[in-house]
Amino acid sequence: MTQTPERPVRVVKFGGTSLGDAGRMAGTAGIIGQHATEVQLVVVVSAMQKVTGSLLQAATAASRRETDTWQRIGEELKRRHTEVCEALIPAAERPVIQAQIDTELATFHDFCTGFSLVRELTPRSLDSLSSFGEVMSATLMAAILRAGDLDAEAVDATELIVTDDGFGNASLLFEPTREKVRARLAPLLQRGAIPVVTGFRAATRDGSCTTLGRGGSDYSATILGAALPADEIWIWTDVDGMMTADPRLVPEARVIPELSYREAIELSFFGAKVLHPNSLDLPFRAGIPVLIKNTFNPTAAGTEIGGSKPQRPGVRAIASTAEAALFTVSGDRALPFTRLAALVFGWLDADHVSTLVVTQSSAENVLSFAVNRVDAARVRRRLDRERGASLAGVEELPDVGVVVSVGEGMKGTPGIAARIFGSIARLGINIAAIAQGSSELSVSLVVKSSDVAAAVRAMHQEFGL
Repeated sequence: MTQTPERPVRVVKFGGTSLGDAGRMAGTAGIIGQHATEVQLVVVVSAMQKVTGSLLQAATAASRRETDTWQRIGEELKRRHTEVCEALIPAAERPVIQAQIDTELATFHDFCTGFSLVRELTPRSLDSLSSFGEVMSATLMAAILRAGDLDAEAVDATELIVTDDGFGNASLLFEPTREKVRARLAPLLQRGAIPVVTGFRAATRDGSCTTLGRGGSDYSATILGAALPADEIWIWTDVDGMMTADPRLVPEARVIPELSYREAIELSFFGAKVLHPNSLDLPFRAGIPVLIKNTFNPTAAGTEIGGSKPQRPGVRAIASTAEAALFTVSGDRALPFTRLAALVFGWLDADHVSTLVVTQSSAENVLSFAVNRVDAARVRRRLDRERGASLAGVEELPDVGVVVSVGEGMKGTPGIAARIFGSIARLGINIAAIAQGSSELSVSLVVKSSDVAAAVRAMHQEFGL
């Protein structure tokens, strides 16, 4: 796609908190209007705050034949979206937009009625239902922008983003996505229009609606940014940027002005909630800078994510999760360790389970790995089924957490590990497992869930973050 130096392309994404009600939508539209004077914009929107959760709650209630519950949720969804329509959209266009909202809500009603009849939820149907919120918010935002004399058009991402059929957390098919994105969005940008695209949603090659996982609107934005390609991607959220630690655990945590792609990917994967874990891979490969900004404090500098920059040696930030489980599996002595590892990771892959930490003892034929607590039951069932000829033993340590020190400046800097372990040892915290990334970008520790907060605070203080 041809871009002129005077009008670079910027993809901007706004999360649910930025779209919570009419006041917040008006504020977001104001930000979009300001940026539209500087650059060509592609806007990606989430559902209004808490709408996706409400849709999933309604689906569950319908499958249990709790009719009053799902109908009450439907009425509340209509009220919230209608309030925005009446407050911000001119009378001349209001009936058309309200009709579009009513169409989505009628489909919601049809889905819930069907769930109630069959008393069953399928991943395919949940993907369609759970992403109705994005369709409604994109419809509203495009109309709000038009009311401000901006040329804007709502675009359903099912027309743009192509995935496999992994309903609930589909995998991107980038080449067909790039073709569709350029074919659909380039003409809009060339005429100076602002596409307002639904986040979270995508579609299979045959057009079945899929989703990119919870929080997937970030991923939608970076997919579009890479496919165009855009000059930059801005993620607008409700915090000033990525921080040196979770401020709920470390009140003195501060915003980090600059991060490398690798550092930000590590922080996102290990619990930082600002970005979807998959969202930075494509910008990293394409060299597109990503900026984290606060909708409610737009003058704050935010965090810029890009290529590696010279920095002081040591740790940049501490990521953590207190919700994990540690499994240790031992193989039969006759089973080579490489075969044991291949079996275990094959099972995890088949069950779509990601590991947080992996350690091994080849001599003892033992493999340990930590997973998110939400995946622990599935892992336990799988290992119990496979116990026998392949596995000599399985142990589970529940209620653990993972604390990760991250920083490109750690590489080649002596004494980092000693300071990490020393800060933990002084508190008498036991470490159940240790892993270091092959790039020396991170050191991960597994500790009891109850020790996570203290460990994060100790490491944050140790490195003066």
